[in-house]
Amino acid sequence: MNRRDLLATSAAALAAAALPAQARTPGASMPQNTPVPPVARKIPVRIEQLGRVRVDDYQWMKDDNWQAVLRDPTLIKADVKEHLTAENAYREAMLASTLPLQAQMFEEMKGRIKEDDSSVPRADGPWEYFTEYKTGDQHPRYMRKPRAGAGDPHMLLDANALAAGKAYSEVSAADHSPDHALFAYAEDAQGSEVHQIYVKDLATGAVLPDPIQSATGNFTFSPDSQWIFWTNRDDNGRPDKIFRRPARGGETALVYEEADEGMFISVGRTADDAFVVISIANQETSEARIIPASDPTAAPVVLEPRHVARLYDADHWGDRWVIRTNADDSIDFKIVEAPTAAPGKANWADLVPHTPGRYIEAVALVKDYIGRQERADANTRIIIRDRAGAEHEIAVDEPAYSLSLGGASEFDTTVMRYGYNSPSTPTSTYDYDLKSRERTLRKVQEVPSGHDPADYVVERLNAPAADGELVPVTVLRRKSTPVDGSAPLLLYGYGSYGIPMAASFSTNRLSLVDRGWIYAIAHIRGGSDKGWNWFLNARKMTKKNTFTDFIAAAEHLIARDYARAGNIVAQGGSAGGLLMGAVNNMRPDLWAGVIGQVPFVDVINTMSDTSLPLTPPEWPEWGNPIEDAEAYDYMMSYSPYDQVEAKAYPAVLATGGLSDPRVTYWEPEKWVARLRPATTSGKPVLLKINMEAGHGGASGRFDYLKEVAHDYAFAVWAIDRGWERA
Repeated sequence: MNRRDLLATSAAALAAAALPAQARTPGASMPQNTPVPPVARKIPVRIEQLGRVRVDDYQWMKDDNWQAVLRDPTLIKADVKEHLTAENAYREAMLASTLPLQAQMFEEMKGRIKEDDSSVPRADGPWEYFTEYKTGDQHPRYMRKPRAGAGDPHMLLDANALAAGKAYSEVSAADHSPDHALFAYAEDAQGSEVHQIYVKDLATGAVLPDPIQSATGNFTFSPDSQWIFWTNRDDNGRPDKIFRRPARGGETALVYEEADEGMFISVGRTADDAFVVISIANQETSEARIIPASDPTAAPVVLEPRHVARLYDADHWGDRWVIRTNADDSIDFKIVEAPTAAPGKANWADLVPHTPGRYIEAVALVKDYIGRQERADANTRIIIRDRAGAEHEIAVDEPAYSLSLGGASEFDTTVMRYGYNSPSTPTSTYDYDLKSRERTLRKVQEVPSGHDPADYVVERLNAPAADGELVPVTVLRRKSTPVDGSAPLLLYGYGSYGIPMAASFSTNRLSLVDRGWIYAIAHIRGGSDKGWNWFLNARKMTKKNTFTDFIAAAEHLIARDYARAGNIVAQGGSAGGLLMGAVNNMRPDLWAGVIGQVPFVDVINTMSDTSLPLTPPEWPEWGNPIEDAEAYDYMMSYSPYDQVEAKAYPAVLATGGLSDPRVTYWEPEKWVARLRPATTSGKPVLLKINMEAGHGGASGRFDYLKEVAHDYAFAVWAIDRGWERA
């Protein structure tokens, strides 16, 4: 019997059958026509590692030819495809009652988008560059217009035309050459993050022949516009080489090859266009290699050799290097300067000294000023510094908000751009004159269906963690929503890689909040919300702080009458999906539902599989279970897939994408297969696999909203126990 024959039944039969007795809560009354979930067959695989043994019943779900599947999903194994199809059919049948709500939420979300919209133009030389959408457009149009204001706009690329006839199309990067004669763009046509890079001659409007193949999407023109540099993607999806060729096409030359499979690489230009910079880094170590603009075909030179646990990134400020670094125990980073000709660490001098608890997360340079973005207590601020060392702050007075420093497209300017929003306040875009300190409001995000920030309340709570740390929690609710425990609450979290969760505005969330929900963001350890130490204290052997912080946030919300146990839906994606899997195992009683979007849940197996593109680069984050027994044991103790056991789990929705190279489709598939027979609650475990997309879901701006509406409708369904009426 072949693998296809071993499947329990077809998708059509599954949707029509009756729920098996073992899937019910004892004594539960279920409608006779309740759909039956797929039954994943078990093929036990015994895995020995570092003297430990684990048995994986669902290893067969991983396609050994997964690299080819990323490029062509039709190559997926027949039995895997049939099982995924059956899972999608079961979920659709279970959530059929939510279709009107999904449609209503989608129309609400779409109605909050200004369909005929454009970005604020960015000035660069004789042109201003911007993107625009026309009514009905799924994708942006890339445009420019004369800076002086005379003359009509020119369309550089219509991404809608590029996407025509394709199930997926995403322009991941686009840029013009410094001389404004060429325009390049990187398209991912599968969701697999394998890109082609095209170059367009703006004088003739012709796309030049021989597009660059198998790229990550990262590229840059040389400062003299004669060359294009890009990052190659190897057969396993890793960025491994930097190549260069003439910008208008020609012979390709290898510029740099990274020998360490644990490092990510990319290429760009300095703010003053004095150098091309190759950046090499993982989560704890980095190195920059530089090529002078005066000799763009020269071999790259190391700025400062890599040293484990030291991070730095470098930019050039006209007459010197400006470097952001955690060197010399500067946990929350400092800014140093170094001579152009001698940029090594021996010549680093403090420009902005380290201050514990004030995390310097970004730096932007123009000719006479440095802008830096800092983070503390889960909020951001922007500091401006001139060449003489005088500083001032762009201030905001709200309990929770987000400032984002946009910098400038030109070096010789006194104007930088920044954005401001909060959970209740749409984004305002400002141009800020660094010399006069005057700001010009360029745009306020328009919500066509109407939005009054005064109708909402934004609050910042601090939840006490088990070890005494205070975990910030941002809360958004309508003023009319009571704080008496009666309102359903969605709690969102991430908590990995030092990525903070901004207290920002999202029109999509209003489809829950306007229905009387409370929306909360837990700024847990693992992110950098309270500084880089906030990240360092929830990685490797302290990773569980991420999970216990999220639980502490939920318990604090319950204690403050924002929610009740069992009336909360938890949501997180990717590494936030790991969080969802962990808290689902640790405290299932807290949640009515758990939404794990592209969830990284099969931790031990994934971090032991060196064929996967993210495994070696992520050992600094999670540990190496191939060589380190202590790391293996600790990871096993929280790995969501491995820690599933018989208990009363909440309703669960796991989502994934067939073309996802980051969290492969079989992780949510395997998690669901193990969870479903284990739960004793009778609450459903559902799987949604997008068969035409990858890690980011659907590419069109409206198609993506359908996915958000689906997940939010599941949240409402979970609170209302909709499966009892399925």
